[in-house]
Amino acid sequence: MVKGGTNRLNLQPLTAKELEYIADSMSNEDLLIKQCTSAGLTCTNPQIRQVLQHQSQVHMQHYQALLNCLQQHQPLAPTQPQA
Repeated sequence: MVKGGTNRLNLQPLTAKELEYIADSMSNEDLLIKQCTSAGLTCTNPQIRQVLQHQSQVHMQHYQALLNCLQQHQPLAPTQPQA
């Protein structure tokens, strides 16, 4: 473990398939954020609105975790397209 609690020594570059999976997951999380937010704004039931707001926050956390994963692996990414 390096200082700060992150272990960058064992990170490997992400494969194209892994990058595609993360991109798809981020797209799905973004859609869920928008749907929960929109439904929460139009919902008249306070309990359901609260659940939708919570779910929107959960999906924002998922999106941020995926983005953080990409950012942690960015230094390992090749700078030139791979043949």
